[in-house]
Amino acid sequence: MVRDNSFHGSLPFAHVAWFFLGIIFVMLSGPATTTAQTLTGDQLGDGLSISVWNPQMQCPDVAPLVAIEIDPDRYRFTVHYYQQDGLSDPLDVRQWQERTGDDLVFNAGLFRENYAYLGLLYGNGRSLGSKRHATWLGLFVAEPSADRSRRARVLDLTFDTFDERQPPYREVAQSLMLLDRTGKVRVLQTGKRAHQTLVAEQSNGHLLVLKTTEAVSLHALGECLRDAFPSLRQVMAMDGGSSSDVAVSPLLRQATSKMAGFHTWIPLLEGSTITHVGLPTVIGISPRHDQPGPKTR
Repeated sequence: MVRDNSFHGSLPFAHVAWFFLGIIFVMLSGPATTTAQTLTGDQLGDGLSISVWNPQMQCPDVAPLVAIEIDPDRYRFTVHYYQQDGLSDPLDVRQWQERTGDDLVFNAGLFRENYAYLGLLYGNGRSLGSKRHATWLGLFVAEPSADRSRRARVLDLTFDTFDERQPPYREVAQSLMLLDRTGKVRVLQTGKRAHQTLVAEQSNGHLLVLKTTEAVSLHALGECLRDAFPSLRQVMAMDGGSSSDVAVSPLLRQATSKMAGFHTWIPLLEGSTITHVGLPTVIGISPRHDQPGPKTR
């Protein structure tokens, strides 16, 4: 961001010094936020942390986001589809969390009015009846069928291949590609603003689920992530608007009561969506069997 510093010449040195000291004080005394590449928040499990990322100094039009960092080597991902689970109607995100018992549940992508999923969708290695979308080229994949180095990824079908006859991953959900590995924002600048849920792959192999706390332009969000969060390799957008939703298990929320500090993500996450609509498809995460549960330090 280009700053106009011409007013500094008219200020006495002491005023300039106090000006910068004030900025530093605000940065240090404000709520727990994050830098462009380092997330510092509540470590809720070995491989799971939740924090607040505030990019507003670099992106004035983007409000703070709840950032959930997940290590796929320690947490597994599961796609849930309401018909596959024998349900007559979709559940809202909190009902999904109660039903599955997953530590975390978030909306899995876009769907029609009849709740048919728009794009490829696989659960436990089986296609759940949907077909590849021709233009939405983001693909969340997890739990490789063969022995692979990464247990969960964000693929870009512009560059990456996916064999539907022999799917290389057991859990798959297709949606919009937002920001690709070249730094290109892959959505149009329409000016429409809504809540969003994003899934990003980081350069260290961890996945990041980002949930907005205020309505935002998807294009502006993509530009912000490109400029202010350079460790993100590529990002896809799941369903937005009233369908943008995340639920954290009561056990994880209770674990924060034994932790020091302010847990700023709790009111932001729970207050970002007034109503919870039915979601036909969600993605849940839970610890792998050989990993410890939530930390309660």
